Amino acid sequence: MAVKTIPFQVEMAGDTHIDNITNRVSSAVADAGLIAGIVTVFVKHTTASVMIIEDEPGIRADTKAFWDRVVPADPHWQHNTGNPGEDNGHSHLRGQLQGPSVTVPFSNRALLLGTWQQIVVVDFDTRARRRECILQIMGE
Repeated sequence: MAVKTIPFQVEMAGDTHIDNITNRVSSAVADAGLIAGIVTVFVKHTTASVMIIEDEPGIRADTKAFWDRVVPADPHWQHNTGNPGEDNGHSHLRGQLQGPSVTVPFSNRALLLGTWQQIVVVDFDTRARRRECILQIMGE
């Protein structure tokens, strides 16, 4: 079984910013020289996540509203009070709940996503930053 590892970066705005990376992942799979297998999409940060959503403006707004309700920003999170200058305890908790990766199967060099499924990176942090991601494509 062949394995291809492809790093890339995404500029993110923080505050539950969502960036659609489906085309980037799809192109990498098509160019990997593998016919069928799986691709894992991983973000190398504890305050960001990768997920599959129906990427449309309403879901983007609902996603932000959901996270603001479930894990609100709060200066009393221990991460914030125990580390002077930190304000992103909620960002870490959101990342823990959502997780840093997704795995998607592919066949005939194409992702096997559903009609409305899109792969996105979500940045939960409190400031803009560059996020490092890894694609690991395995197959034959």
